Amino acid sequence: MNSYEKRVKLVENYLDRLDFNNSIMEYYEGKTILVTGGAGAIGSNLIIALSQLVGTNGKIVVLDNLSSIKTKDPWNVTPLPNIMFVLGDIRNDIDLKRVFKEKPQVVFHLAAFFANQNSVDYPQTSAEVDVIGQIRLMEYSALSGIERFVYASSGCAIYGSNNQIPLKEDFVSMHLTTPYQINKMTGEMYCNFYFHHYGLKITNCRFFNSYGPGEVPGQYRNVIPNFIYWAMNGRSLPITGTGDETRDFTYVLDLVQGLINAGYYEMAVGENFNLAAGREVSIRNLTQIINDATGNTAGVLLKKRRKWDTKPRLLASIEKARSLIGYRPIVDFEEGIKKNIEWFQDNWNKISQLTDFPPGMSSAVRDADNICKPKSPVWHNMLAPIKT
Repeated sequence: MNSYEKRVKLVENYLDRLDFNNSIMEYYEGKTILVTGGAGAIGSNLIIALSQLVGTNGKIVVLDNLSSIKTKDPWNVTPLPNIMFVLGDIRNDIDLKRVFKEKPQVVFHLAAFFANQNSVDYPQTSAEVDVIGQIRLMEYSALSGIERFVYASSGCAIYGSNNQIPLKEDFVSMHLTTPYQINKMTGEMYCNFYFHHYGLKITNCRFFNSYGPGEVPGQYRNVIPNFIYWAMNGRSLPITGTGDETRDFTYVLDLVQGLINAGYYEMAVGENFNLAAGREVSIRNLTQIINDATGNTAGVLLKKRRKWDTKPRLLASIEKARSLIGYRPIVDFEEGIKKNIEWFQDNWNKISQLTDFPPGMSSAVRDADNICKPKSPVWHNMLAPIKT
């Protein structure tokens, strides 16, 4: 079984375990669905799941400019017969016309200039993609009579630093610390505008700390793929802070479930939902789990906290999503880490080629030469059995 087949099987097993109700499956069957950012970490899993749901009479159209992939290679897009990949940009009218010619009925908007440090380094590009690009996409969606528009927002972004835990949808902060956070908040406001002014049926889904198969490590990527990569190379894991900080790490297919439900339930229209695990994990505990799972004995390396990283805790309330759209995360943290590491093993050569840590760019790895410089992988000999 090749890596694509394993990826499809992983999603199929998740969907079987989840057991979607018949009405959801009937709703998506035969539909044409546009997924922006469908080659990314979350999008590449979403398109596999949607491919199963729409069936042979449906179609998944992926629009992605591959900006986060070093070689501009759509290797993360599983080659299934009902998936169409279009290399293009949401800021480009020609590319938008191309994908809307396919007459999509549902749009999942995941394309973004990811994420916090990237937006700090390049704030203008961040605004052009995450604000202007979204407006253009919503214009085409409104003019085309799209049935549902599901927006990938960020709970890690819009709640600010000092809100009451667990974080609930009815309170957000205007004291945001990166352009990415500002743009995600702005994106939700534009969704609300198009809902109220044009009747576009939108739903805002606020992701929390995604992890899982599909995300390649890099200077602007999430912490878990970076930790796994460094651990499998026998490197110390850098903690930017004390290690007591907590995050609500959410397995990628649980997020996919929430997106699919949000695109179906009528009660989701015009609403905001936290999509999270509803469980805190400390960064220090995360490093211990990954080092133990990979057999890495290099420990951790304490680094100065990034200026914009002001949240000591992140924990989401998922009661609203649970009650209105039937969202229920089913993958526990240790199981998700195991599946993530297995994906790294299956795709190690490709991941090693695409991983990008130029020195001196990201504050998360600045001055950490022992982390940034690759060496020959040693994980083949040191990998420990991973407990489920």
